[in-house]
Amino acid sequence: MRVIHPLICCIGLALTASAAAAPAQDDFPLTGNYTQNVPCKGDGSDPAELQVKISAQQIDSKVGVCTFLDTKRNGKSINAHVECKFPAGPLMGDVTFTIQADNTIKFLDRDQNYRSVLYRCPQ
Repeated sequence: MRVIHPLICCIGLALTASAAAAPAQDDFPLTGNYTQNVPCKGDGSDPAELQVKISAQQIDSKVGVCTFLDTKRNGKSINAHVECKFPAGPLMGDVTFTIQADNTIKFLDRDQNYRSVLYRCPQ
């Protein structure tokens, strides 16, 4: 399996996922807009390459789109099996999102090659 470094480095996520594979939008705690590794201003001045949008079905960023094929909650963590479409080609992998007390989300790929912190943007 290829490393998912580009996944958060410039998160890119979207394809099609079945409704059974992803929770309802209201039940999915990651839904929202974020910036990667820097606090989000949310005033339109956040650099596009750092912006990440997460829905119950996918993660979307400047580099591509990944679809959640399966998600499992384990306390404050969500383990996800994703399929991504990047300019270099498709990629499947496993990632973990852990919700932190300060409202950030820690991201880690299965092979622990890449770590990131996502900052939720104000609404």
